[in-house]
Amino acid sequence: MTTTEPDEDALTGRAHGVDRPTIAQIATEAKVSVPTVSKVLNGRPDVAAATRARVEAVIERYGYRRRRAPSSQGLIELVFHELDNAWAVQIMKGVEEVAGAARLGVVLTELGGSHRPRQEWLDDVLSRRPAGVILVQTDLDLAQRGQLEARAIPFVVVDTAGGQPPGVPVVGSANWAGGLAATRHLVGLGHTRIAVVSGPSDVLCSRARIDGYRSALEEAGYPVDPDLIRYGDFFVNGGYAHGMDLLDRPDRPTAIFAGSDFQALGVMRAAADLGLRIPQDLSIVGYDDVPVTEWITPRLTTVRQPLQEMAATAARMVLDLAHGRTLANPRIDLAIELVVRESTAPPPDLA
Repeated sequence: MTTTEPDEDALTGRAHGVDRPTIAQIATEAKVSVPTVSKVLNGRPDVAAATRARVEAVIERYGYRRRRAPSSQGLIELVFHELDNAWAVQIMKGVEEVAGAARLGVVLTELGGSHRPRQEWLDDVLSRRPAGVILVQTDLDLAQRGQLEARAIPFVVVDTAGGQPPGVPVVGSANWAGGLAATRHLVGLGHTRIAVVSGPSDVLCSRARIDGYRSALEEAGYPVDPDLIRYGDFFVNGGYAHGMDLLDRPDRPTAIFAGSDFQALGVMRAAADLGLRIPQDLSIVGYDDVPVTEWITPRLTTVRQPLQEMAATAARMVLDLAHGRTLANPRIDLAIELVVRESTAPPPDLA
């Protein structure tokens, strides 16, 4: 026999003159049974798509919020758009540090490059009822946010892919300041023709780093050449492709700021294939300061982004929300630091 869960018929919210509506009232308006509403609330798969959509619409209209109950699984959901590098490992370490201390498990999801999860993922999350969700360079649409909020499942975004609406907790780093610091360093060495290879144009942190790059050039009185601004993919192959294009030309730049350490590695490989020496012929600055940057030759000058601290902060925020606490600051940008190593030097004509 299918029944509703104990104490799950009390809803919060106010709409249509109904104060604290019940599951029965939701069911009546959606023209479904009470067990069907309960199934939708708990992410059960055995509900037709059209029926689920109708129930979700009524839930949203009533401004439904489930009373916060203890997580049934003792889990934190950690969601990445892509996992294929050491950058993601640093994030995982930060979340695990906090989750382990709280005796919570971590469920890992990779979206295959997409910055928005499919509904199937959300259905699985609703059925697991975790303590909270951490989304890394990943966004939820309005309906998805509403479904998590309706079930009292808190979520925090790390290094947001796009602008988040008010009320969505976000942890990031000072990306504009990072782009500014990297480019100022190269300008200070005497470089005037500086290129940038950042991440995707539709990712907020990528655009912010380029804005910092532009600001440093304008501050120095140098023109911003659009042909020297490239949007890549944060990965080695993208850095290599843009590096080859930028460096295999008579008016090549003498320095390149890469929007990630892995793109910097790709640029370094391109420079080597073209017979250019680093830093004698070309200076390179990366971004993130992943561990490999200290083990390559030459060691990479980079902008240190506190990835583990960002992740740990997000995990603590999720747990605070799960325990009903109000966040003192729902939007946090942690400081960056320029780490100068051996991949940058004055340009050849000043060396």
